[in-house]
Amino acid sequence: MSKNILIIGATSAIARATARIYAQKGNHLFLVGRNETQLERNGADLQVRGAASVHTETLDLNQFDQHLPLIDKAFTALGRVDIVLIAHGTLPDQEACNANAELTIAEFNTNAISVISLLTHLANRMEQQRFGTIAAITSVAGDRGRQSNYINGAAKGMVTIFMQGLRNRLFKSGVNVLTIKPGFVDTPMTKEFKKGFLWAKPEAIAQGIIKGIDRRKSVVYLPPFWSIIMWIIRSIPEAIFKRLSL
Repeated sequence: MSKNILIIGATSAIARATARIYAQKGNHLFLVGRNETQLERNGADLQVRGAASVHTETLDLNQFDQHLPLIDKAFTALGRVDIVLIAHGTLPDQEACNANAELTIAEFNTNAISVISLLTHLANRMEQQRFGTIAAITSVAGDRGRQSNYINGAAKGMVTIFMQGLRNRLFKSGVNVLTIKPGFVDTPMTKEFKKGFLWAKPEAIAQGIIKGIDRRKSVVYLPPFWSIIMWIIRSIPEAIFKRLSL
């Protein structure tokens, strides 16, 4: 049986890879993104790959007042929503944020507040529906603050904690809440970074996301070895950790 899937931030590399897999399985897709041209191009590609139907909606997700109308459109178009994937975000320039509080706030709006707003509206709709999965991509960076990227980590950590409470709230309604924590991913956003053995391709992350959704997991680290790495990092005493250049 085909599923109805809402993907928010659908032009990101991980979201595109995930949507391709879902399209090949003949599912119905509703894609939301900021770049209209790229969104339409992706939609056409997914139709060719086998999607039962593809709807697109262009929106800057920092327009918080448009979140509820957006969700209403998705539910109207799809009839029901089986899976939601929230995948939008930026990679903040830590040094620039250090010097500019306004930029820091803007990054929090994009990477935390907008996600929490969407999760709140979606939770209310799916709680009434009493089935489905809400999945959102956070990051391993949210597990512990590091001097090199604590703006990103704090924003992702905020979403992670919010989702913990949301998961607890929605469990009795039959709605699963999945927190997705990727490590280093080779995407256009990270093109300037030197790549090594810890880096994964978006396609591998997408496979892990779908497996986590299918198995109704609560949290997935992707690739899975990041759960061990982050356990070690969380275990370092603060007296030592603050002396490390991480």
